[in-house]
Amino acid sequence: MSRIGKLPVKVAAGVEIKVVDGRVHVKGPKGTLVEALAPHCTIEVAGGEARVTRDSDLKRAKAMHGLMRALLANMVKGVTEGFSRALDIIGIGYRAEVAGKKLTLTIGFSHPVAMPIPADLEVVAESQTRLVVRGANKQKVGQFAAEIRKVREPEPYKGKGIRYSGEVVRRKVGKTGTSGG
Repeated sequence: MSRIGKLPVKVAAGVEIKVVDGRVHVKGPKGTLVEALAPHCTIEVAGGEARVTRDSDLKRAKAMHGLMRALLANMVKGVTEGFSRALDIIGIGYRAEVAGKKLTLTIGFSHPVAMPIPADLEVVAESQTRLVVRGANKQKVGQFAAEIRKVREPEPYKGKGIRYSGEVVRRKVGKTGTSGG
């Protein structure tokens, strides 16, 4: 049996899990998330916890078992606590600004880069050089943070660009000024 799949998912108070027409609906204080139920899997909710079971021992069923349990755990955590991803902007004159549902990045291009913020996400500019992306859906939070980072990825010589908080950028040695003679 799958080591991940057999673990129960603790369902916090105020969280409701329903399976309707092959889709899992998880409703909580931070919103509602919907995900397709993986093939070969069923979800049973009882006694404050949810369990994912599979109907066969096929290799695909085993893989889907662990995947469905992980997705369900992320959905429950998302509607209770939510997910966040912090980004740091490194470079002289580089900054970010959030106005309504629009993120504006000034990062060394000839023009500022404007990005629309998805409806179910929240982007907070803690300072001009630090952004935090928050939301209930782990996938969407990570995807939008990756899209922001992709606008100006950190370069290896000076380390300038947009990076995840805590990300280590390997630095390279630049050219030396000695002549070859």
